[in-house]
Amino acid sequence: MPRITNLLTAGPTLSFEFSAPRDKEGNARLSRALDRLAHLHPAFMSVTYGAGGATRGPTREVVQSIVDRGVTAMPHLTCVAHTTGEIGAVVDAYEAMGVENLLALHGDLPESSTELSAGHFQRAVDLVAFVREREPWAIGVAAHPEGHPRARSRTEDLDHQAAKLRAADFGITQFFFSVEHYERFVDAMAARDCMTPVIPGVMPPTNTDRIGAMAAMNGTEFPAALRSRIDAAGDDPDARREVAIDEATRLSEALLAAGAPGIHLYTMNFSEPVRTIARNLGFGQ
Repeated sequence: MPRITNLLTAGPTLSFEFSAPRDKEGNARLSRALDRLAHLHPAFMSVTYGAGGATRGPTREVVQSIVDRGVTAMPHLTCVAHTTGEIGAVVDAYEAMGVENLLALHGDLPESSTELSAGHFQRAVDLVAFVREREPWAIGVAAHPEGHPRARSRTEDLDHQAAKLRAADFGITQFFFSVEHYERFVDAMAARDCMTPVIPGVMPPTNTDRIGAMAAMNGTEFPAALRSRIDAAGDDPDARREVAIDEATRLSEALLAAGAPGIHLYTMNFSEPVRTIARNLGFGQ
């Protein structure tokens, strides 16, 4: 299975992110999305590990489903509330599948936990180091162009992100809606002697309530003009989808023009509108 570091050297990449399903209906929807988007021959597909540990179990099954479709898989792996033995077992299972790419994350505590116990990983960079000792994989980390929501200061946050990215092979950003956020972040990393490629994550803004809630949680600016344009489409799902496709296409084009090494599209487990966005960008032709 190709490593993402090698894929990035061949030119701009297209990738998709999915979430592990919670029920049979969600599993069926995900399967349809995987089938339709695999036909676009993306560089890779990623699978989240589950907010608060809620969907850790199904992640491995989705990764296997991606591998079975002949697409490079990149599982997310959070280290919070895990022992080194547990993480080692997960890594070994992925290695047996032929996986050679991983997104190393700190993550959130499972809903049933209130504190970290001794011996657990403290930072995502600790997970990166642990995996590197076991497997020569391509390892990515999360990047936050607008700053991590729990950061104490902008300078401290940028210093921390630069150190994390230097330890990794690539980064994938949280979603954002302005190319300037990405450009400023990449410049800030370069000023700290960090040249690790950072793939921007793009979220098609189809639902203002849902995007607004996620943006508030992540410290992401949700421009009022963008929100107004979506709301102006009314309750017509096709009209709202058209706005989302147009906005995400324009942002992606600007990012590629700014030198982004690829585009990572958040699918929400639907094939549309990301399939149209990908084709608008010239992928999967």
